[in-house]
Amino acid sequence: MIVALIAACEIGFWVLLAAGLACRYVFRMPRLGLALLLCEPLLEVVLLVATALDLKHGAEPDWTHGLAALYIGYTVGHGHRTVKWLDGHAAHRLGGAPRPVGPPRYGTARARHETRVWLGTLTGAAVATVLLQLAVWYVDDASRTGTLESWRYAAWRAAGIHGLVALAYWIWPKKAPAGASREHGAEERESARR
Repeated sequence: MIVALIAACEIGFWVLLAAGLACRYVFRMPRLGLALLLCEPLLEVVLLVATALDLKHGAEPDWTHGLAALYIGYTVGHGHRTVKWLDGHAAHRLGGAPRPVGPPRYGTARARHETRVWLGTLTGAAVATVLLQLAVWYVDDASRTGTLESWRYAAWRAAGIHGLVALAYWIWPKKAPAGASREHGAEERESARR
């Protein structure tokens, strides 16, 4: 049941996102579009409540409950950035706005960008850990919560690996090609404004 609900929430995320962006830029109904986009967090609340009810009714804590916590954590950590990125592209393609500036490609600007993305992963891992710990306390039976505890380690392993990738951009920054020095300076200034 939980896996089907996670899939439904993921599909619902994209459906609400597409509907919200279509209302904003195709149908010129920005308030309705904003309302639809603001409904996105409700999907995570539904998943959280359903997972808690599943555990309350005696379901054995398993990988599906851990996956639900990671999904909610990922959405908290990266959902806003995903919506903002897609909104910028929809505004460009459908609303006539200028093309959104992509992430910087070189030097410390790229390293700062990758660090900000990693902070989203760190936030997601922290949220998942809190939810998993609450589930452990809720079940209150150490013999049944091993699976939930293993998902905490999975969340922090992913955050650690992503942190190493972000750190690599600081240690070995990619250098701009010789002809791209002017473009690189513009990227640095744009990144500093974000």
